[in-house]
Amino acid sequence: MNFKNLLFTSTLLIMCLTSVYAQQEEKKFGISFGGFVKTDVFYDTRQTVNAREGHFCFYPENVNEDPDGNDINATPNFNMLSIQSRLTGQITGPDAFGAKTSGLIEGEFFGTANGDVNGFRLRHAFVKLKWEKSELLAGHSWHPLFVASAFPEVLSFNTGVPFQPFSRNPQLKYTYKAGGLNLIVTAYTLREFAAAGPGTASTIQRNAGMPNANFTMTYVPAESKNIFGLGVDYKTLMPEMVTATGYKTNTTLSSLSATIFGKVVMNKITWKVQGLYAQNAFDIFGIGGYAQKAGTIDAITGIVEYTNINTGSAWTELYYTGEKYIAGVFAGYTMNMGSSDEMATKYARGANIAYVYRVAPRFALVQGKTTIGLEIEYTTAAYAAAADIDTYGKFTDSEDVSNIRALVSFIYKF
Repeated sequence: MNFKNLLFTSTLLIMCLTSVYAQQEEKKFGISFGGFVKTDVFYDTRQTVNAREGHFCFYPENVNEDPDGNDINATPNFNMLSIQSRLTGQITGPDAFGAKTSGLIEGEFFGTANGDVNGFRLRHAFVKLKWEKSELLAGHSWHPLFVASAFPEVLSFNTGVPFQPFSRNPQLKYTYKAGGLNLIVTAYTLREFAAAGPGTASTIQRNAGMPNANFTMTYVPAESKNIFGLGVDYKTLMPEMVTATGYKTNTTLSSLSATIFGKVVMNKITWKVQGLYAQNAFDIFGIGGYAQKAGTIDAITGIVEYTNINTGSAWTELYYTGEKYIAGVFAGYTMNMGSSDEMATKYARGANIAYVYRVAPRFALVQGKTTIGLEIEYTTAAYAAAADIDTYGKFTDSEDVSNIRALVSFIYKF
């Protein structure tokens, strides 16, 4: 073999080996699927305020008497649904911009409205760039007040609502890590979890011309599953762009919320807790919202000022995780604190509710990828008549209305 043939053969061999190596490297990246199939069987002792045919349960409905004084809502309800079944795609790829890259896309059959039950909807879709001490997430994921590392792990799909903040939002989230300390800044918008008001849901936030903002600080001790943190959240809405009388308006409403939370893991026992003070908590599935400020409506233009409805909530959870079973209990409380201003028209959830509380014990058997669980939710909402609520939204009297939900869940993870 002469030199030219040797050179050609060597070059060809190197190219082949390089191609094979590149293909092997490429195979390291891609998408892997997981998720679960879940069927819930549930029974309520009375009608409830809910979504998706009762699957997402908030609290019991108020008393509604017929002409003979019979409570129409004191009627039980039974249903079976598999719409929480979920498909998750974990995405990996080569480094970019000096960072490790990853992504996630996830959907379920929960639909986007009551008329869309069984419809496939987006839950999460984001790309993540991770450097040595920082991380950037861009996409659709949990609201920053929802602490993904310390949320209620109840069997019910309500995940502790209305005590636990619950929403997913398009966002840009930057995290800086210094030892066990994490500093997190998030800019986000509203989407299907949106605000109440005279205008359409997400338009109310978009027309404000700025994203909502959140700052969260967490501390994770070294070699520990514990987490402690606090956060503040600021959002601005523009409820109307034009009044009912046809005049342009750019009146906005700003809301401030704050939270503190923690998780402590002691061998097989886990304890979690979160407290929240929220202004206009409608978009995170809390009671409350906002209202027109009384006495500010212009008689000619219809331009009005707005005021926040304030709420407070707290929840805690304690559970044991064994090799073959899980046992735990969840408890939550939220209260309507009214407004600092007199209110006219309200855009709120549960504006006639003074408080809500819940106790929910659960027990689940686990074998491999299969879980069968039972959960009992006892939820009480304190409803008030209009005469028992003053113009500031403060309550002078209320009546407790309770519901017991028995839920059996069958879960198969893959």
